[in-house]
Amino acid sequence: MNRKAKTLLVLALVGVVGMAFRVSWNALRDIATAIGADPTAARLYAFVVDGLMALALVATLVLTKASDRKFALRVLAAYTVASLVLNYVHGLVPELHGGSVGPGRLADLGKVGWLLVLLATSLPVGSIYFGSDLVAKVLHHRPPTTADAQKTTDTESNRSMSDLGESTDEPPAPVADPTPLPAPAPVELPETDRSAPTGAAVPAESPRPRRSTGRVPDSARTTRPKRTPAELLDEARSATDDWSDEELTAERIRKAVHTSAEKARGLRDALRAERAESAESADAAAA
Repeated sequence: MNRKAKTLLVLALVGVVGMAFRVSWNALRDIATAIGADPTAARLYAFVVDGLMALALVATLVLTKASDRKFALRVLAAYTVASLVLNYVHGLVPELHGGSVGPGRLADLGKVGWLLVLLATSLPVGSIYFGSDLVAKVLHHRPPTTADAQKTTDTESNRSMSDLGESTDEPPAPVADPTPLPAPAPVELPETDRSAPTGAAVPAESPRPRRSTGRVPDSARTTRPKRTPAELLDEARSATDDWSDEELTAERIRKAVHTSAEKARGLRDALRAERAESAESADAAAA
């Protein structure tokens, strides 16, 4: 719908509301005369009832806070019902038409008349109270900014995530690294260095329980080619070439070539034997 069509629609609505107000104004004026209002007050009585209905409708459209909108809707509903009741009484009692009946005519209807008088006389006081409250809410209303809307969205998102609880599904499988990594060595107590003083205590690491994370798929496991004893010895020989005899321990060899403790001890003995043989050959050549 373009702007011109919207304007025509609003003008048509204003015209219908104006004609409806004129019909209701006639009935409310006669009711006000019947409860003792002077001619000027009787003419203004319709603005007290139907005017507050229009104010409550505007406040409902302007206010964004849920509690304020609910209050405005309740005022609108209450005054709509009150105007409907007074218009019904005006049509039910023909003597009220034209305002020819003097004050107190509604009291002739008995208990119902007393209730109608109470309703008709309480509406102006209610208009002062509820109208002032609605105007104060509209004047103090602050439209939400972009930052407030973003903050509300983040709060709702966090609340929704917290309501999900802890997932019971299996954790996602880790992505396999294309570069082969060394296999983790078994947890063992480090071998005491021979260079350390006798009786020195080696602190043992206390094992920490690990939480079960489920079975890792075979496709996600890293694979490392197996090394032959000769290849493992060559790698250990290259890694320990510049080590001294005191530094040549099984624990250091195990960490350097990433092998088990048992193989590290075998590599240590083999390397020490090679060094001893080389030393003897050098001594023999010198002699």
